[in-house]
Amino acid sequence: MTLKLTCKAQARTPVEIEGLTPDVIRTQSLSEIERFGIFVGNQQVPLAELFGVAGDPASGRLELAGNLSVVHWIGAHMQAGEVHVQGPAGRHLGSQMRGGEIHVHGDAGDWVGGEMRGGCIRVHGAAGHLVGAAYRGSRRGMTGGTILIDGNAGSEVGHTMRRGLIVVGGATGDMLAFHMLAGSVLVFGDCGIRPGAGMRRGTLALLGTAAPVLLPTFRYACTYQPLVLPLLLRHVRDHGFAVDPSLLAAKFDLYHGDMIEQGRGEILVRCPSGDSC
Repeated sequence: MTLKLTCKAQARTPVEIEGLTPDVIRTQSLSEIERFGIFVGNQQVPLAELFGVAGDPASGRLELAGNLSVVHWIGAHMQAGEVHVQGPAGRHLGSQMRGGEIHVHGDAGDWVGGEMRGGCIRVHGAAGHLVGAAYRGSRRGMTGGTILIDGNAGSEVGHTMRRGLIVVGGATGDMLAFHMLAGSVLVFGDCGIRPGAGMRRGTLALLGTAAPVLLPTFRYACTYQPLVLPLLLRHVRDHGFAVDPSLLAAKFDLYHGDMIEQGRGEILVRCPSGDSC
């Protein structure tokens, strides 16, 4: 039986529930969980003041229901189990998580999977800025795991990511894969300006039909059918993500860059015709 937290009323100030994860609370009683300290603004209050608590903590599955758009740090630091959010979620969803799964049946705020280390996050909606990114002042962002965003995402997706996979089903904002160190980012829609700026290694695949404007520090290499991309797309499809079958045989223009960072990264741009250039 799932442990279910139901928001009693729409909070007007930010709420932080950092540390409330399935692996932490699975050995606790319901009364202990009700006393778990959360922050509403700058005041610490018991969880039961804002949420109704029911179910079985030992199940390893945590479900949160209600409008959680101002509830931040959901699933942060989790190492195992499942978190299901029935509605929108706030910022820092799955921040620095190491394992387990998070599913959001709605939109999510900024910093989804910030400095994530493992596990899987699925947002069945849109996400804000800095998905899988490094926090300001950190040397690296996401270092493992998978982030799947069904809808659009904001700017600086994959900022300084080191490993892992980010997939965006819609469009993204500016500075996609900015300062990317390694890993893979797949974007099915359009992207904003300066994709791949400062990237050192890694793969950025732009699967949409509109050709992006790349920085002059990226050099065209060839047009081909990359062998790794169908493998990644099948992996994404296995997670229930919608993939156009024509992408499995599509040709792509390969660009190397960013040349100001030794040019070992790659951007794959789908050919306008879909299958030939």
